[in-house]
Amino acid sequence: MSTPFSPEVIAAVLHHMNDDHRDDNLLIGRAFGGSDVTAATMVTFDGDAGVWEIRRADADAAPEELRVPWPGGAITERPEVRREIVALYDAACAVLGITPRPH
Repeated sequence: MSTPFSPEVIAAVLHHMNDDHRDDNLLIGRAFGGSDVTAATMVTFDGDAGVWEIRRADADAAPEELRVPWPGGAITERPEVRREIVALYDAACAVLGITPRPH
């Protein structure tokens, strides 16, 4: 899907996620990419999914792209981005057996 979001919206969301929610990125990376994920940075998103660059414990391994579909299906509006990232965080906590913090 081509993105329905402007470059400015994408940049703002990525800045927020990568500055304020680094731990959430890692939880999402581990839950949907595997327990050996040691780092995760959100790199983009579109109407269908969020995309993270993940690194694994093997220091020689190249970074990988992890594309995680939005739990609620396709989105087109900026407020839906937050809703879907929160849903991914909650789903990641469930997969990993962690109690999510209140939103």
